[in-house]
Amino acid sequence: MPLLPSAIEIIVGILLLFGGGELFVGGSTAVALLFGIPQIVIGLTVVSLGTSAPELFVSLISTIQGGDDIAVSNIVGSNIFNVLVVLGLSALVVPLRVKSRLIRRDVPLLLGVSMAVWGMASGGRITWQAGLALLVGTVINIVWEMRTAGENPDEADDIDENDRATPAVAAAKLAGGLVLLVVGSQILVKGATAAAVGLGVSQTVIGLTIVSAGTSMPELVTSLVAAYRGKADLAIGNVVGSNLLNQLVILGVCGVASGGQGLAVDPVMVSRDFPIMVLTTLACLPIFWTHGVITRLEGGILVGLYGLYLVEQVLSNTVTSAVDEFRLVALVAILPLVFVFLVWQTLRWRRDRLA
Repeated sequence: MPLLPSAIEIIVGILLLFGGGELFVGGSTAVALLFGIPQIVIGLTVVSLGTSAPELFVSLISTIQGGDDIAVSNIVGSNIFNVLVVLGLSALVVPLRVKSRLIRRDVPLLLGVSMAVWGMASGGRITWQAGLALLVGTVINIVWEMRTAGENPDEADDIDENDRATPAVAAAKLAGGLVLLVVGSQILVKGATAAAVGLGVSQTVIGLTIVSAGTSMPELVTSLVAAYRGKADLAIGNVVGSNLLNQLVILGVCGVASGGQGLAVDPVMVSRDFPIMVLTTLACLPIFWTHGVITRLEGGILVGLYGLYLVEQVLSNTVTSAVDEFRLVALVAILPLVFVFLVWQTLRWRRDRLA
């Protein structure tokens, strides 16, 4: 079976990325504490970037190796996966209570960034200038977060005392994490590329599905554990923060690394997957409004929508004759029902506020 080696490489790569991400976060946090960096800064930078480290290394190595399709599709696919699957499954574990800061600031910011990135990609390439602009946006956002963190002291990230370590242990964790991330990324990219060739599909499809789901495992595990332990703010904030960093940091770094030729974007992604990424982010607003809670029903709908997205991906690359019929059913029957549900929830929220 020619696909077996590719499947093994993908699984091994994902496991190495997961382990590397854990070590990287632990080592980076310990180093930051040794240098006396404030905990809020550690939470907003080191810990947040840690869960996005797999996406960063996979996309960056793909860019360096000329695999622009995997680099971009991994970011877009991860953002779609995070909202529909990570947030949806977390809500199925326990209804998630949303804090007002997410509704007022973070989700609108994520929506604005997503639309801006879609606009940057609409020309078929993300230039190094666009990448640089995204990195500047990262710095501005971090500074803004630090300045406004004092307004919500109860929402600041707490750093456990167990995160402290001696310089030698901290350096070992950091170095070990980086090695695992680099090696795991290379193995995953190699396996994903071989799988795309073996299955006869584009690297974009592999990046949007297998690779993006694999690199999003840290976010999934973190959010599920947080939801189970009753830390809904961490479960939701992890998704929103990761999606923001995926676009500002990872896409920015890859855009700059692509140099003068820019980062090539598949036209299909511009017309299909980027709009889906924006729409899933937009759908968060009315869901978050409903009594400040993401219910199990809403979580189930999110997971169901991702199932439809996967079916469309599979059909478009296998049974092409059935794609148009499936899209018609989704457009005429399923999506209007979801839209009506969101409108109904929004009207309930407005009625309750006026009552």
